[in-house]
Amino acid sequence: MGLFTGTQQQYYSGDRRSFTGDGTTVNFTVANSQNAFPLTYDGTNVKVYLDDVLQILVGSSGNNYTFSWSNANGWNVFFATAPANGVAIVIDVDNNFGNYQFTSLDNIVNQFMIAYVGEDKVISKAKRADVAFYAQRAIQELTFDTFKSCKAQEITVPTSLTMILPHDYVNYVKLTWSDAAGIEHVLYPARKTSNPSAIKQDADGHYSFDIDDNTIVPISDRDDTTELIHESNSDTWNKYKGATPSANQDDYQDDTYWPAAGGRYGLDPQHAQTNGSFFIDCNTGKIHFSSNISGKTVILEYISDGLGTDEEMVVHKFAEEAMYKWIAYGVLSTRMGIPEYIINRYKKEKFAETRKAKLRLSNIKLEEITQVLRGKSKQIKH
Repeated sequence: MGLFTGTQQQYYSGDRRSFTGDGTTVNFTVANSQNAFPLTYDGTNVKVYLDDVLQILVGSSGNNYTFSWSNANGWNVFFATAPANGVAIVIDVDNNFGNYQFTSLDNIVNQFMIAYVGEDKVISKAKRADVAFYAQRAIQELTFDTFKSCKAQEITVPTSLTMILPHDYVNYVKLTWSDAAGIEHVLYPARKTSNPSAIKQDADGHYSFDIDDNTIVPISDRDDTTELIHESNSDTWNKYKGATPSANQDDYQDDTYWPAAGGRYGLDPQHAQTNGSFFIDCNTGKIHFSSNISGKTVILEYISDGLGTDEEMVVHKFAEEAMYKWIAYGVLSTRMGIPEYIINRYKKEKFAETRKAKLRLSNIKLEEITQVLRGKSKQIKH
């Protein structure tokens, strides 16, 4: 990432190709021109689906494949086992469209070492490992508050009304469910319920240390314990997921509520919606939904720390200068003998560049704002 080094053909040739298996063909040509893709491309740059099932790249069985260039077949996917007759084959070549707007963390570190470190420069000497550490800390902090979140997961909510948090989850941006038209409806957090740890009790309300309920005396048999026993689900969560949301108790099409206009005192605006609600149980690492979300398609947009993989450790060019100031401040602030005014200077510059990056990445367009504001002049007829 960084500067564009390929050809226009290599960039735009990345695409999805569809075929149908016949039970005997093992070679499927994606492109006939050798210049369609860089010669370094291999199976890791391709995703192959058979009847919408993602295939593995290498292995001892199944439809394993390779992706390479040959004069006879061009850029082709070769299957170890011919796909079955009639199977739908989809070959998706990843060309990282739009990656020019990002630069890699490795490039950031290299350029910082060139521009900031050396004789007659702000930092006379610095280890590359130190610079890399502060670069990663910078990308974490900027990811939390400045960078746009592009990570999302979509699932169909099961009857358990729960969703497992992604492995790299730090915080959510928003939770929505999509309707038949693909329009997203925002879910709102239920702040007045939770899934507390439920402690097992006996009939008298005492804490029970008996796992199989055959005695109330601790350590009287091998099924007893000296530790508290916790139920799998709390009564609070069971009641919440079993209750019918207030949004479903009246369709607002009759005269139940209309005569009470202006008289519904005490309405909590955060619950004055019909989209559903959720809460996050940090102990179990799951999102819990209200019962009216069962079976719906839910989209979780979330924030990661940006350090999951090499592909994720990238910086938008709008925030590149902010990265340099973060690293410079981090290195200088932990060194002995650096004048305080130098440290304060880079602290202020770090703050200013971060603010500038946030404004740039907010992607505010004057014409789009103008279009929204035009709605203020629209007459609403009663």
